[in-house]
Amino acid sequence: MFISNAFAQTAAPAAPAAAASSGPLGSLTSFLPLVLMFVVLYFIMIRPQMKRQKEHRTMLDALAKGDEVVTSGGVMGKVVALTDGAISLQIASGVEIQIQRSYVVQVLPKGTVK
Repeated sequence: MFISNAFAQTAAPAAPAAAASSGPLGSLTSFLPLVLMFVVLYFIMIRPQMKRQKEHRTMLDALAKGDEVVTSGGVMGKVVALTDGAISLQIASGVEIQIQRSYVVQVLPKGTVK
């Protein structure tokens, strides 16, 4: 008696913009930020890393006997012998070590290692 009946109203028709977003173009625009993030990620991170790997691979392929190199551990030495996967470095007179080729990070100018 003290409470009156409440009647629900029907919702107004959807706006034309909402109808356009549910179409085929609307699904494309929802993926656009994801695609843009991947493109930016590719040009900022992936492409430069691939370029560095390619340069490192060509440097390792060009190694020759007598080159002076630095390893990733900081050891400097002269290349004495080469195999497919390993390098023999002379780090002091009469002292040779073997390392994997991939651990060479830089080829030094001749005469750097004494």
